[in-house]
Amino acid sequence: MPDKENRTFRATAVVLRHVEYGEADRILTLFTLEKGKIQAIAKGVRKIRSRKAGHLEPFTRVALFLAKGRNLAIVTQAEALESYPGIRADLQRTALAAYVIELLDRFTQEEGENRQLFGLLVDTLGRLNQDEQPETIVRYYEVQLLDLLGFRPELTRCVVCRAEIKPEDQFFSARLGGALCPRCSGQDTAAWRISVSALKYLRYFQRSPYSAVRGRVIPVAAEVELRALMERYFTYLLEYGLRTPGFLDAIS
Repeated sequence: MPDKENRTFRATAVVLRHVEYGEADRILTLFTLEKGKIQAIAKGVRKIRSRKAGHLEPFTRVALFLAKGRNLAIVTQAEALESYPGIRADLQRTALAAYVIELLDRFTQEEGENRQLFGLLVDTLGRLNQDEQPETIVRYYEVQLLDLLGFRPELTRCVVCRAEIKPEDQFFSARLGGALCPRCSGQDTAAWRISVSALKYLRYFQRSPYSAVRGRVIPVAAEVELRALMERYFTYLLEYGLRTPGFLDAIS
């Protein structure tokens, strides 16, 4: 039975980030299965004897019991369901997980339940925790995230003339949302070249389940190109740059 006045609720969440508040509290940004992105306050969590502290670190999947406060929900109980030790033990995977979370955080608002996004986030963290080829995992995540956010790029036909894209180097237009054939490349002078190899990987990630992608090794040249292309596309969509790619560059 719901408790009096429905002032408490449960949530399964991934901790995206936190900021210090007051002398002992933290304000958490959470992506929950039930309510999408929310903010909550964890009172006293920075005290030495706090039992909740270890359960509320970034990119931890956690079961929460919360009370509705005047402005923010209040965390009353927290139990870590998955802390992803394989990510935390490896600097590159930690940086990639931070990038995954930053993308989701920047593109989402506190706008209600989105179970598909939650599932993609949890699945991706689980894959980064144990699967091989972490870069492939993240490239796949980027493409699937764009789909769920409504920014799926057109990769099979030219976004201007609608001609089928041929197996040759093309152009990619962030403004027009996809591939441009060489004849139409002048329609966006800011478009950049995309190789046949990179385009094939993006198409493959769009149409394939993760079971088909798992463990696939992207050649170094294509990986470098895909990483740069996706960073530029996300920067265009967000209208500002992300923080974590710089950290990834520094540790590469």
